[in-house]
Amino acid sequence: MNNQSSLIEVAQIGRLVGLKGELKLHLQCDFPEQFKKGKKFKTQKGEILEVFSFNQSRELISFVGYQSREEAAKLVNTFLFTTQENSINECALKEGEFFWFDVIDARVMDEDGTLLGMVDEIERIAATDYLVIKTDEALVKKGLAKTFYLPYIERYIIAFDKTKKEVLSKDGLGILENS
Repeated sequence: MNNQSSLIEVAQIGRLVGLKGELKLHLQCDFPEQFKKGKKFKTQKGEILEVFSFNQSRELISFVGYQSREEAAKLVNTFLFTTQENSINECALKEGEFFWFDVIDARVMDEDGTLLGMVDEIERIAATDYLVIKTDEALVKKGLAKTFYLPYIERYIIAFDKTKKEVLSKDGLGILENS
């Protein structure tokens, strides 16, 4: 986990729960199975934390050396990172699933062939992932918004081509025009 550029955020540590150093874990990924005992994550401060225990159903985690309430309190609001390589090796994708880092920087095309822009980031709001799209300069010059949100749901996403790094959208231009 030494290459800072390939680090991806997988979770944020929340509030303390109970007396044994357990903390609420807010996942920023679709792979809770990677939070197993012994797994190590890097923090935004460059520290390495090793998972002591993880209760997936309650979303509670504790770390080696932080099993007291006082010690665990130091970790509240810490972000956990892993490498893209670890994610690829440890997380099994199903057919039609992709890592967020595969989709970020992809071109977004409308079904009529219009380049809408590039995926700048992905935000999860409730149970839906939204592509945050940096609008193509030609469309910005026409007075359209510089960025817009496109829900990553079947209604608006026709396909994602990983090799072309391209998202094909349906009615994406309409969403942009109404942004």
